[in-house]
Amino acid sequence: MTAPEPDIPAAYAKSATFFGRAQKVLAGGASRDTVLRTPHPIYAAEARGSYITDVDGRRYVDFVNNMASLIHGHAYPPVVEAVMAQLQRGTAYTFASTTEVIYAEHMVSRSRAFERIRFVNSGTEAVMAMLKAARAYTGRPKIAKVEGAYHGSYDYAEVSQNANPGNWGREDAPVSVRLSSGTPQSVLDDMVVIPINQPDAATRILDMHRDSIAGILIDPIPHRVGLFEADSAFVERLGAWAKTAGALLLFDEVITFRTEYGGAQQRFNVAPDLTALGKIIGGGFPVGAIAGRADVMSVFAANGGPARLPMSGTFNANPITMTAGRVAMEHFDAAAVRRLNALGDATRAMLRELITELGAEASVTGAGSMFRFHFSSQAPTSYRTAYLDKQKKARLVRFLSDLLDQGVMLADTGAGMLSTVMREEEVDRLRRAARYSLQKQ
Repeated sequence: MTAPEPDIPAAYAKSATFFGRAQKVLAGGASRDTVLRTPHPIYAAEARGSYITDVDGRRYVDFVNNMASLIHGHAYPPVVEAVMAQLQRGTAYTFASTTEVIYAEHMVSRSRAFERIRFVNSGTEAVMAMLKAARAYTGRPKIAKVEGAYHGSYDYAEVSQNANPGNWGREDAPVSVRLSSGTPQSVLDDMVVIPINQPDAATRILDMHRDSIAGILIDPIPHRVGLFEADSAFVERLGAWAKTAGALLLFDEVITFRTEYGGAQQRFNVAPDLTALGKIIGGGFPVGAIAGRADVMSVFAANGGPARLPMSGTFNANPITMTAGRVAMEHFDAAAVRRLNALGDATRAMLRELITELGAEASVTGAGSMFRFHFSSQAPTSYRTAYLDKQKKARLVRFLSDLLDQGVMLADTGAGMLSTVMREEEVDRLRRAARYSLQKQ
């Protein structure tokens, strides 16, 4: 298939100019690394529904949806209307807000595991608070996590997020690896890293720290690990181990909550003690939340004296986010979840059929309304099999660049996150752009 090759310098001239200005005032040229690309970021002008337009006038189908946070796409009219009304009543109060109570009632109704909830401003904050709550409740210092899993920018949660063949150690005994320069050794010592979907190896590692582990942190469909589902047997074994060892089972559903009405945890026969939430529950505004068992969540309660885990935050549960989030989640009801998951099934099937038709060395993973493209013939089953060597990374970069040139956006990992306003038309745009790139490679 042929397609017009854009004049890249001219096509992105205004974005290049803005990046030049950004480099003079922003450290690294941006406030979030996810927008960076070679040779410069693309700057947005506006976005509506499934489409985003850049400052140079180029229009794209947006399969990223601000890193999976926009479940109804851009500028969703019911959310916009509700937020505009709330703006007239104020954006943040020193008093408590009724919007927080009303939204909390909705969120705890979505899952039997959510007996209490507390709101913060990002997924990172939610995970951070969840780990601190596990320590406060158990009185223990250590947290276990899956190798390669991304859980935000908290130094403990970052451990082994970006391990590589030169430092990750044996597969059945992964090494705790720092992500950021300057991370204290004590942080590494208090993080126990386990391999995904290997219950025997995982519990053997956990047994070595039985009396000091406060919680086991799991993303049930970890994006950075490969965007494949954690096995039920693996999750249930970890849940059973935690129960007998006096530790907590901690779910990071910042991304995966979109996959079921009550989150991906609905798919397992074990319930987490605490869950971290974010992204879609903000309706397009900054948000995070911690939900879980009432007795565990009681660490946040003062009860006439100092709380075991004091928590405040100037913008926690601000009425704009609470209003936007409530409307977004009310519209993302069980029927909407089923419809979007069906479109996700169709999208993954389409990509797999295309790969087979073209004989491409590629594969697709994902679940619910999420998919991820891999440049390996076998779909990865671990962080190590999903790891990008130089050749695979180069192929992925070319693929993503080709798709952008054809007006289709994916995340820099090759992942896509659908929104409820997407239809077969947008999926067909993805198919045509993917075909164009795979035939070039």
